[in-house]
Amino acid sequence: MTTFAPDTPLGRLVAAQMRAGRLEWIGLRPSRHAEMTTPVEATLVAQTGIVGDRYRTSRNGTRQVTLIAAEDLAAISAFLGRDAVAPELLRRNLVTRGINLIALKGQRFRIGTAVLEGSGDCAPCSQMEETFGLGGYNAVRGRGGITARILESGTVRVGDAVERIQEGLLRSAPLTREFVDVS
Repeated sequence: MTTFAPDTPLGRLVAAQMRAGRLEWIGLRPSRHAEMTTPVEATLVAQTGIVGDRYRTSRNGTRQVTLIAAEDLAAISAFLGRDAVAPELLRRNLVTRGINLIALKGQRFRIGTAVLEGSGDCAPCSQMEETFGLGGYNAVRGRGGITARILESGTVRVGDAVERIQEGLLRSAPLTREFVDVS
């Protein structure tokens, strides 16, 4: 994961405040081939995972939670020529809206009373070809969301804000036009 020194122009842009998003959907899969359940709230346990989800305590803690943006689901459906793609087809845990999840990679963020940290990309698997047909894998590439680890236990509910935690933000050097003008 690329990081930028906070005292550089790009570092300040990456660390700049961002608009909060919203949690739109929760999905849990109790076992590998089980149907997903879609509760309106879930309990996230630090360093463990989501109560009721099969990935609890797996993959060295980097994939305790998976997130995808509703905007990415819309893009995937457009790439597939469909009206919509149901989130359970991608087997992610949380669907957000209004926040760019890629901006949360390597960052701490809060949903409900839980604190998470973006740990990486949630890349598609070959199952996408079986689920969506020919081209399914490529439709999801770059749009599969992120993985996260749970740092502080808490409860998340549909409708909760999704917001990055502004820790150690360098505020002494303001951005100037020369740093953001791309023309």
